[in-house]
Amino acid sequence: MSVVREIAKKTLPLLEHEQSSEYARNQFYGSKFQADSLAQRDYRTFAKKRPPTELPSLAVGLRIDESASMSAFGRLDAAKSAIISVYEFCEICKIPIMIYGDTADKSKLEQMSIYAYADFDKPDDRDRYRLMNIRARSNNRDGMALRIIAERLLNASQKTKLLISLSDGQPKAMPDYTGSFAYDDVQRTIAEYERKGISFLAAAIGHDKDVINGIYGRERFLDITDLKELPAKLVRIIARYL
Repeated sequence: MSVVREIAKKTLPLLEHEQSSEYARNQFYGSKFQADSLAQRDYRTFAKKRPPTELPSLAVGLRIDESASMSAFGRLDAAKSAIISVYEFCEICKIPIMIYGDTADKSKLEQMSIYAYADFDKPDDRDRYRLMNIRARSNNRDGMALRIIAERLLNASQKTKLLISLSDGQPKAMPDYTGSFAYDDVQRTIAEYERKGISFLAAAIGHDKDVINGIYGRERFLDITDLKELPAKLVRIIARYL
């Protein structure tokens, strides 16, 4: 939290709205008298400043890979720290955030299961505690998970929409969601929603970093070699989009 507060302290001044220099003319009252309007005889002889714009504007979607391999090498604990850091930073800066986890093949009836831990449409003071339910489960069907979260982000009114995928491995689910088929599915999803205005970022925390880099592309890839750096790096990345 000390790291989060320090980054937020540096970020908050960027969110302060600049004073508007534009005036709305022909008002019944205002802060500036317009002598040239006297000839109109309609008593609209004042001008007042227009309200400042609401930019910068950002909404964040955070997708967590809840595959079984996340339980290895302290990845799940590192992921939780990062997720909580991002959540608290967005709360301080009043940035709308949604946090969804997903897994595949949990049962024969569920090719993919998705878990909503926080949602900007239904903010809840207990979201930060709900995040503790994130866990390693089964496989991962990344394309569908990204598509669901991207669709939710499209409904946000904010101008900039950032979708971060936090994963330790390449997409793999039964019966044949793997290799080039899975990679193409993820890349098609990214291409489709980037055209609609979604920005993607993949944070790789496992041994499949090279594969994830190849799927998402270098411009969308964040390599986390030291898991201890993950929380601060993710928060700083989000601050850059403001």
